Amino acid sequence: MEKIKDIINIAIMNFKVWTGNKEVNLAHIEQYSIAAAKRGADMILFPELCLMGYDYFVNESISQEEKIAATETVNGPSVKRIEKIAKEYGIYIIFGMSEKLKEEDMDIYNAAVVLGPEGLIGSYQKIHPFGTENLWCKKGENPFLFDTPWGPIGLGICYDSYQFPELVRYYVYKGARLYLNPTAVIEEIPNEGSREAFVRCYTPHLEYSVLASSIYIASSNLTGYDDTSFFGGGSMIIGPKTNAFGEVDVVRYCGDDRDYQVKMFIATIDLSLAVRHQCINNPYSGTPDFRPEIYKKFYEDLSK
Repeated sequence: MEKIKDIINIAIMNFKVWTGNKEVNLAHIEQYSIAAAKRGADMILFPELCLMGYDYFVNESISQEEKIAATETVNGPSVKRIEKIAKEYGIYIIFGMSEKLKEEDMDIYNAAVVLGPEGLIGSYQKIHPFGTENLWCKKGENPFLFDTPWGPIGLGICYDSYQFPELVRYYVYKGARLYLNPTAVIEEIPNEGSREAFVRCYTPHLEYSVLASSIYIASSNLTGYDDTSFFGGGSMIIGPKTNAFGEVDVVRYCGDDRDYQVKMFIATIDLSLAVRHQCINNPYSGTPDFRPEIYKKFYEDLSK
């Protein structure tokens, strides 16, 4: 069995969308993917709903019928275009879009599609839609891990990552050393202190997962004005920091939570540092500290 690789080059994006303009957004996804590949990236992560923009779907003046009509399956023309880039340049490309599971479906999802050097790998449907997203999209039901030369990689979208640590921990328990977070986090401007509020909302939740699970997290956010919303950028890759004491700490490998400039960042990371400390055998007990069989009893009790 071939040993999994540890060293990977990942590109992330502060991505500016053109609201409802699929063609322009698609062209930028193509061009940035090619640029990332030429700079040595093995993988590029784009934000949540970057194919059409976030505001298009939460805009209640746009009918649900129009939103359904603008939505494709993963076998549709938009994914096919990006799939060609992934195959030609041998790169993994992950981007956010609304998704139908079948062309005739009336249900649509807030989803992220995953493409690799061999083509379409699959898609993840957001399990926890946030706020008014529930007016237009259906809740997803399944976690999504995909196999790579660097081992399994987990995927969640925005609210999944900030308020539901169960999803990250599930992936870690299944062997993931890297978690991807395509996101759409707004900065509330022109309120005083808006950037501080954005940073307090965005950064600590991601850092918690690194501290709790000793893994890497790559996060790509929308940036600038979509339609009416101003998105905060702040895309970054964070992960475990080596230190003299053995405790888990967090280091930022690229990106900046205070940077909202349209920009691509690339980092080379060593996944062997992602030791997943709670999901490997504790040398003193011989078993992992993480005990899902116990937590299952908690949740069963909630249903009584």
